[in-house]
Amino acid sequence: MTGDTRRGYAKGRAKRVEILDQAMAMFGEVGYRGASLRVIATRCGISHPGLLHHFPTKQSLLLAVLEHRDEVDGEWLGLGGPRGVGRLRRLVDLAALNAERRGIVELFSVLAAEATSTGHPAHTYFVERYRTSVLTTAVSYREARDEGALRSGIAPDEAAQQLIALMDGLQIQWLLSGCVTDMAGVLRAHVQAQLTVEL
Repeated sequence: MTGDTRRGYAKGRAKRVEILDQAMAMFGEVGYRGASLRVIATRCGISHPGLLHHFPTKQSLLLAVLEHRDEVDGEWLGLGGPRGVGRLRRLVDLAALNAERRGIVELFSVLAAEATSTGHPAHTYFVERYRTSVLTTAVSYREARDEGALRSGIAPDEAAQQLIALMDGLQIQWLLSGCVTDMAGVLRAHVQAQLTVEL
């Protein structure tokens, strides 16, 4: 592979990330239905066909945005390698971060509900995302137990399912309340009640 080819691939990857960032911003501003591929392309300084080269449909762009959001959030959640109580604290902090991203939270909540249909293009994505979220959260609860920080009688696998369900349910309540519900506060109180140490 030549230096020119490597630079071309790097520029293509950089443009793809820029498109994802701009699409995430636009979906957050006007939602999935209100977002225009042409406007996203303009924001990125490329033509509409140029955007379609990277993402042939609005749907493929949407799925890529969701995966990109998971990557960004995953990197943020993993900063410093928190484990156990530290990782549970980071999940509470994620709820606080989400309170600043109404459009993305709304988009995610709507798509998660739509994707319960097996024919939905994001069905497999959400099935895998929930499976992974519960598994990794259960690991955090087990680590907290191993640290001696989990109250007796708290089952890590059940606690993980409850926490993920609570996070998603709170997002819907937050959206319906006009963004008044204190997602992070409710989550913090829930997790704190499960621990023997300060969250």
